[in-house]
Amino acid sequence: MSVPTPVPSAATGPGPRATPVLDIRSLDTTLHTPDGRALHILHGVSLTIDAGECLGVVGESGSGKSVLARTVLGVHPRTTTVSATGQVLLHGENLLAAAPARRSELLGTGVAMVHQDPMTSLNPVVRIAEQVTESITNRRRLSRRARHERATELLASVDVPDPARRARAYPHELSGGLRQRVGIAAALAGSPALLLADEPTTALDVTVQRTVLDLLDRHRENRGLATLLITHDIGLLHGRARRVAVMYGGRIVETGPTGTVTEHPAHPYTAALLRSVPRVTGPLRRTLPAIPGTPPDLSRPASGCPFAPRCERAETVCTTTAPPVIEAGPGRTATCHFPLTRSENAA
Repeated sequence: MSVPTPVPSAATGPGPRATPVLDIRSLDTTLHTPDGRALHILHGVSLTIDAGECLGVVGESGSGKSVLARTVLGVHPRTTTVSATGQVLLHGENLLAAAPARRSELLGTGVAMVHQDPMTSLNPVVRIAEQVTESITNRRRLSRRARHERATELLASVDVPDPARRARAYPHELSGGLRQRVGIAAALAGSPALLLADEPTTALDVTVQRTVLDLLDRHRENRGLATLLITHDIGLLHGRARRVAVMYGGRIVETGPTGTVTEHPAHPYTAALLRSVPRVTGPLRRTLPAIPGTPPDLSRPASGCPFAPRCERAETVCTTTAPPVIEAGPGRTATCHFPLTRSENAA
């Protein structure tokens, strides 16, 4: 196999572009556990999201997707000490370098999150109206009546039926789909510029999944929200995310326009993910191929490509030398010694 030419360090383009809502540059995140282990989760992660854009981040469990979102928010398990280097720029201001009060102000007014399981973010003994309007009441005093009215408006905006009645309910009185809509309403209450959606449909059935994703799309378009959509299902991103970033072992191994990446993957890991997606067409009893092996041990950093032990294309250089960032096409990169070609994808 021939080794492609790495991407030049100096970026070129047609001209200046608007400042992204979120601009992450060379982000490294290490978690220090109570038993003394250092888990180097994120390695040199860089990505941008513009206003009104949805960027999909996809990968297996343990690839670093959720840690990426938590690092942006500065929220990690209390038993873990976290160190992060690089830059996390929100409208050009580095969250990692900001004083605690300033960081809290920026996050409180600019960033919101929709969680995988809404029951983990909703208080079971507090009425929906108070939880939906929490981000508003943290900044200004509202009467109980005003909170209820505002909560009703927000619940109506996410298609919750009978919103006035549901605003008086408790989380356990709602279905999983309605609880997720409540979580979206609470996230939108503070009019954020950036929405982090971490596996927002995993706990829902297929029909409700589509409804929730359509809802997120509608608000993204209407509000000009920059959206980071985290998922393990690369097929879910079609028609929703303009671009995709594929993560493995805490690294972004491939980026590019979603349609191009899914039709012509350059990184062997992306191709393996796509092979494991169920197809509507094809044999009814087709067995989905699994990716052999297991994800890397994050307490033992790989000296070469972290995917090498599981990759059918790996050669000696893959196990000893970190792969370069390769230009795989217009607006596309892959971090691989031996990326796939279009002819290989067509075979």
